[in-house]
Amino acid sequence: MELAKNEKDYIKIYEEKGYDANFRVENNKLINNETKEAYTPEDVNIVAEHRYEGMSDPSDSSILYVLETNKNEKGTFLMGYGPSAALEVAEFFKDIPKSNISNKANINN
Repeated sequence: MELAKNEKDYIKIYEEKGYDANFRVENNKLINNETKEAYTPEDVNIVAEHRYEGMSDPSDSSILYVLETNKNEKGTFLMGYGPSAALEVAEFFKDIPKSNISNKANINN
């Protein structure tokens, strides 16, 4: 659990490192909001992950995923989890193969 920075600080640091694409999940595909490129879970690599708990409400939690796609698009995705999590988004990230998950770009390493 990182306490030094919040999600926005981390997103800014990753953007400065080239992880500047913005994504959304729709119909079990990760879609780049700018290029409209669509990816299946197998096309996506999670290269870092940061979990946050809400200060006032621990059930208000989120995960920042740092992503690289098979077409060299790099970006971040902030997902709420717990009772408020969007099921479709949670399912997509759950379907990413374990072999596609690493910590190679984690700025805390």
